[in-house]
Amino acid sequence: MKSDPVGRAAELERIDSLLERCTSTQPALLLRGDRGIGKTALLDAAAERATARGIRTLRAFGAEFEAGLCFSALHQLLYPLRDRVDQFVGPHRRTLEQILDLTPGLSPDPLVATAVLALLSEAAAERPLLLIVDDIPWIDPASAATLGFAVRRFGHDPIALLAAARTGTHGLHDRVQLPEHVIGSLDAGAAVRLLDIQWPGLAPPVRRRMLAEAAGNPLALQDLPVLLDDRQRSGQDPLPEFLPLTGRLRAAFAEEAGTLPAATRRVLLHVALEPEVSLAAIQGSAMDSVDVDDLAPAVRADLVHADAGGRRIWFRHPLIRSAIVHQTAPAERRGAHQALATIMTGSPERRAWHLAETATGPDEAVARALDEAATSARRGGAASAAVTALIRAADLSPHAADRCRRLIEAAHLAGITGQLDEVPRLLADAGQARDTPTGLVFATTAHLLTNQDGDVDAAYRLLTRALDDVDSTANNDRRWNSCGILYALLLVSLYSLRPEPWELLDKAMARFEPEAVVPFRLCHDAYVDPSRSASAVREGLAQAFAALPADAGPWELLPLAFAANAMDVLSDYRYLLTRMIDRERDGGAIAMVIPGLMLLCQDSYVHGQWDEAERVAQEGLDLAEVYGYHFWEGQIRALLAAGAALRGNADLSRSRRTETTNWAAPRGMGVTEAYARSAGNLAAMGQGDFDEALVQAARIAPAGAPSVGIPGRWVVLDLVEAAVRSGRMDLARAHVAAAQQAGLHRIGPRIALMIAGSAALTAADDEAGALFEAALAMPDAARWPWEHSRVQFAYGQWLRRTHDTTLARIHLRAALETFDRIGAEGFAQRVRAELRAAGVAYAVPPDNSAVPLTAQERQIADLAATGLTNKQIAERLFLSHRTVASHLHRLYPKLGVASRTALRAALDAMARAEAPS
Repeated sequence: MKSDPVGRAAELERIDSLLERCTSTQPALLLRGDRGIGKTALLDAAAERATARGIRTLRAFGAEFEAGLCFSALHQLLYPLRDRVDQFVGPHRRTLEQILDLTPGLSPDPLVATAVLALLSEAAAERPLLLIVDDIPWIDPASAATLGFAVRRFGHDPIALLAAARTGTHGLHDRVQLPEHVIGSLDAGAAVRLLDIQWPGLAPPVRRRMLAEAAGNPLALQDLPVLLDDRQRSGQDPLPEFLPLTGRLRAAFAEEAGTLPAATRRVLLHVALEPEVSLAAIQGSAMDSVDVDDLAPAVRADLVHADAGGRRIWFRHPLIRSAIVHQTAPAERRGAHQALATIMTGSPERRAWHLAETATGPDEAVARALDEAATSARRGGAASAAVTALIRAADLSPHAADRCRRLIEAAHLAGITGQLDEVPRLLADAGQARDTPTGLVFATTAHLLTNQDGDVDAAYRLLTRALDDVDSTANNDRRWNSCGILYALLLVSLYSLRPEPWELLDKAMARFEPEAVVPFRLCHDAYVDPSRSASAVREGLAQAFAALPADAGPWELLPLAFAANAMDVLSDYRYLLTRMIDRERDGGAIAMVIPGLMLLCQDSYVHGQWDEAERVAQEGLDLAEVYGYHFWEGQIRALLAAGAALRGNADLSRSRRTETTNWAAPRGMGVTEAYARSAGNLAAMGQGDFDEALVQAARIAPAGAPSVGIPGRWVVLDLVEAAVRSGRMDLARAHVAAAQQAGLHRIGPRIALMIAGSAALTAADDEAGALFEAALAMPDAARWPWEHSRVQFAYGQWLRRTHDTTLARIHLRAALETFDRIGAEGFAQRVRAELRAAGVAYAVPPDNSAVPLTAQERQIADLAATGLTNKQIAERLFLSHRTVASHLHRLYPKLGVASRTALRAALDAMARAEAPS
């Protein structure tokens, strides 16, 4: 049996009720709805349900081309009963034979009606009947009259009628007055489910566009992606303004438009090309004279709605716009664009697009207008639209230098909008011309090298050349070119773990007025020497974030977010980062969205929201995989390796950090390697292997020489605890002393908590208690649950060792509660062992997580739990990596987990539950 139509529980309930009342007086139901809304799917479901109940189904389909063929619908309906005609004699038999033979000349009369009713009643005596008529308004009049007569006389025979009709049509169902149920659009949740079933793995922006354009219509959800190519579905190429429509969609959404008067079609074309235009504005254009009455036929056809006077006109369904445009001749579209350009003086960006559609050759005025439209689109979070505008502006450029510059700027923007494959082509197409912005060429190439290959060394060399071409006096519209160079250099500085890129960034910023590079300066100071300038950096961040305009570019916001993350104050500005991500994730700077999600992940980790951290990290990782940003794939995998270690999943952590290290090491990605080693340190700590933990931590920041950089400053507590537990107390004390002397505690309260806890760990017994108490009493210490609970754990261990068991139990229980809450399973096991040593027995709570998975979901989950990437799983199972991602997102709720980090434990629990007792 087929699965039930998605999101149609109410309709299926009405159908079930109809089938249950099959013997009641005139049981009948008419399903009415728009085209593509799923009427036929519901009739199919009704037929299956009827068959399952032992009810015989007879079906007929109305068709406009058969409406003039007498009794054609009854012929369809009764043909399965043809073997019963011989049971009749006389006129009834002859009449039924004529209907089944489609004999010409037969007309509806009482004899025909009684013969049909007799045949139906005789068949129903054997078992109940369900008559299903699709598109009932289109059945021929003779069949309609006869069927209407029969429906009113079913009486107590076990016969029911289920019919379907399109909204706005009339026929038999009106004369018989069948009970109606109107089928509306799918709700948001059902639309999402249907699209994911039909098209798993669509890129998130594409998925959202499909949902918006379909507006809950099931046919649209199934057909809209059909004519898109793989690159469009994956989000690598932008979608057109007007989506291509299948024949079914064109028939469903604009068939009536072809019958409208020419003047009405012109109005509809204007509204389709410019949804905000009013009828008065169309009337005011130089090329069209229209009357308010010209809109009326479209309103009567239910294609559009309009308020009084046509001040606002909107289509009944979004896809009617696309259908109208696609059925119009190119010359007519150009004329409409020209007319609209004359009236869009108040919207320069839209006017530019309309002018571009009318241009048939080079036109610098239009190209310049598109330049300005690109700037506006970029500021508004539509960088992909800016790329399209710049490419079109280049096509219309009469001069080679202007064409070259526009293509190079398009290439630069393409590199941050997920169109990495387009960058080399655009740069090659741009060629060389006088006044070529070579700095932007070098920066774009460096950005491509960084994001695709992670080659930060090669990127650094290109950026040194790019800075020779930086124009610090560029106007505001072009200053983002220089910001792009500075941002590319900032990424190299952040992740290479070498001083030279930071020094180059410092020299580059000196070429600008200080206020022009505030975000980059604050980020530089937060990473290079935060212990000396921590207060100034925090104050500067507060002022800079407050001064950001609502349309601040992501290259202005992200340096501030990186700086805030380094100073542990990102949570204060998280809403601004989230707003940028929401604005840019659809058609915007996807290369900025991914690190934005990574920063949110880091902030969630430090505040103990580990499920949320892994959710946003997985979203960022999925985007990085889809769009080919391998650089960010490496960073996020390193974070997730640490997350798996925090969760106590040593196997998953090991596979992730091995993969990350193998990728990062030959590319000079020092910070990425450091995060992978931090994952090794945390995994070893969770398993109580302190010698290995010390080795991993010391490779990040050499013992006795703590680094002020990232992540060196964040592993102080890790290194000190590993040294103490492995019996290297002198080394641990030297590291604490060096950290204090370097002033790391001034960076922020979290670092201060780690250093205070480290000092307590290394103190003599007569001093340790007071130092632990002081550390735990630090202002806002509980804001950092991971570090706070680790200090509590260490204090509880010290108390038990010094024989204060009662107080030890208090702190150990508090630490365990936090570890359990945030999901630090490895450390929670260590605390339980300590509590048992303190005389407290802790049973492992029963796990009720076993939930049925499909065979393919179970196979994908098992592979993901081993640490394989979506692409690696896809290769093994001969699927697309987008399909794998879709399956993972659907199975997470079944297992009660938020990400793949927790898969292993959930699958183990499932296996235990499934095992025979």
